[in-house]
Amino acid sequence: MPSTQTLPLRPVRAVAALLAALAAALLGVGPAFADDVDSISAGPGDDRTRLSYQLQPGQHLEDEYVVRNTGTTPQNVTLFATDAFNTDEGEFALLDTAKKPTAAGTWVLFDGSQPSEAFALAPGEQRTVPFTLTVPADAGPGDHAGGIVVSSQKGDGQILVDRRVATRLYVRVPGDLQPALTIANVSADYQAEWNPFAGSTAVTFTVRNSGNVALGATMLVGAKALFGIPAGTAVRQDLPELLPGSTRTLTVVVPGTAQVGYLNPYVQLQPTVEKDALNPGPLALVSRDTVIAAVPWWILVIAALAAGFFLFRRWRRRSDGKRAEAWIAYTEEEARRKAREEQDAAAVEAEPVTASTAPGEDSGR
Repeated sequence: MPSTQTLPLRPVRAVAALLAALAAALLGVGPAFADDVDSISAGPGDDRTRLSYQLQPGQHLEDEYVVRNTGTTPQNVTLFATDAFNTDEGEFALLDTAKKPTAAGTWVLFDGSQPSEAFALAPGEQRTVPFTLTVPADAGPGDHAGGIVVSSQKGDGQILVDRRVATRLYVRVPGDLQPALTIANVSADYQAEWNPFAGSTAVTFTVRNSGNVALGATMLVGAKALFGIPAGTAVRQDLPELLPGSTRTLTVVVPGTAQVGYLNPYVQLQPTVEKDALNPGPLALVSRDTVIAAVPWWILVIAALAAGFFLFRRWRRRSDGKRAEAWIAYTEEEARRKAREEQDAAAVEAEPVTASTAPGEDSGR
């Protein structure tokens, strides 16, 4: 009976332990740690989405601003006010942290008389910061826009990361309010398609806030044919708020524009104010238009084919007429020729035959 060998267990266990250690190292088995999070929130202490005030020149008010550290790391923050402007794309924007304000941003002071306030916040901590707003005595009527900014900067001197949270600030000075938008430089470009009813018209125009009140708008851009008949699918869009004096150039494509020859692209703006903004009163509809030619190539092609067919038919009739006249003339001439030949033959047959005298007949008498 063959003998059976038993392998020693200690080396096997050692190898298994070594393999388990290698697997743990490769798979990264170990305790997990959450990444640190830098996060700041800020705004008025109530439900307001913006800081909106109506103050007379020289008037003064006090309000509060709440800053919260919602992250997991301590934060050193700086609170300040600055001026607002519209970007080329029409977006509301605030000056960079390094730029000094010259308008509404200078009206806000912290800690009684300082343009900024710096402090530290522990994770989960919040601070309510009082501020004052004073309108200059020479401030003109209308909306003056800015923002209150919380800046948290980190870096090593070479790369500086500036995290900012801000709330819009609007100060309306009563007086001669002029809420107005104007439309200028309207132009259009028609793009034809094989389908004569599936072209498109790109309408380009410039909108300017020519008044002294911040306004948005609902835009309607379309095209008409003769007698005001719609020639495309009008496009309705919202125009973001424009601050007084700001402009924005837009291009809106009107689809489904038919090739109707005379084309009248138009732009209509119904000014609007945002939900939390002060109401400036009635807002007038603004409209502008232009005229371009949407050449109806399909009509021209059909007309050209019809004209070509008509000219061909006319030429064919003339050609057939000339050939018919020539054939008639030929047959008449042939008839006359045959008639002459027949007359000549008949004349020859009708001539009398004269008998000739035989030689020597007279001498015998």
